[in-house]
Parts: sequence; structure tokens; C-alpha cells
Amino acid sequence: MKKFTRLSMLLALSVALNVIETSLPLLNGYIPGLRLGLANIVTLFIIYQFSFKDALYIGILRVFLVGILRTGIFSTTFFFSLTGVLLSIISMYFAKKYLKLSIIGVSVIGSIAHSTGQVLASILILQMSSMIYYLPWLLLFSIPTGILVGLICKQLVKFYERNLLVENF
Repeated sequence: MKKFTRLSMLLALSVALNVIETSLPLLNGYIPGLRLGLANIVTLFIIYQFSFKDALYIGILRVFLVGILRTGIFSTTFFFSLTGVLLSIISMYFAKKYLKLSIIGVSVIGSIAHSTGQVLASILILQMSSMIYYLPWLLLFSIPTGILVGLICKQLVKFYERNLLVENF
């Protein structure tokens, strides 16, 4: 029950971060889809503190809830987000497990995968191969945003583990 409660709170936090973030367009909206990826702090945290399966469930639920609240369920934006989240979580899991990268490196991989997934989804859904021209710009910004998310998550993991040790005594 404790795990379910914690994951539920993390889901709510990720939805709130996503909604807040979409209200603040980065670079005044010059590059569509460009975001800091604050909700990915929660996803990365779940991969490190819970499991891949939990991160997958929470990521998918977040996309559905944000779809209901903001973008429209099964809208074009919904599918862009879903593709980005799935590719990001899978990539972060494999990067963590097999590449043995730091949490910051795993975050950058996730950020790059998310941007790539969104562009691929846009090409498939909109049937516009010209969408590939957004990819270099998104990838350029994926590195600093991935580093930022990784740094925040690294501190969050340290804080959580320190308090978990205190809680268990």
C-alpha cells in the first residue's frame, strides 16, 4: 500500500509539472514541442527508486491524464507525447541497465529519445517528412535540458535515500 501511495503521489506531481510546463513556452514557442521536461524528473526518479515497469505505467498514465486535462485524449499531441514517453522510458532503462551511465547521462539519453520519438510520431501521423528538420534543434536543446533534469533528479534521489534510511530506523 505504501508503494501504491507513493507512486500515486508521483503521478500527481508529474501531471502537475507537465501542466505547469506547457503553460510556459520555452523560447517563446519558436520551436514547437520544445520543453524543459520537468515531468521527466519524476519518471527518472521512478526508474531509479522503483522499477522500469512502474515508470512505464506512470508515464503512460501521465500522458492519458494530461490528455484528458489539456491536450485532448487521442489528439495528435497526445500521440506525440505517448511516443516520446515510451521511447524515453525504454531508452533510459536500457541506458541505466546496460551502459551503466550516471543518472545525468541516463537523463540526457531519455531527453534525446523523447525528442526523437516525438519527431518520428509527427512524421508518421502528419505524413510530413519535413518534420525531420525540427530534430536537430530539439536534439540541441535535449542535452542541456537532460542535464538539468538529471541534476535535479540526482539530488532528489539522494534526499529520498537519506530520508528513507532515517524512516527505517
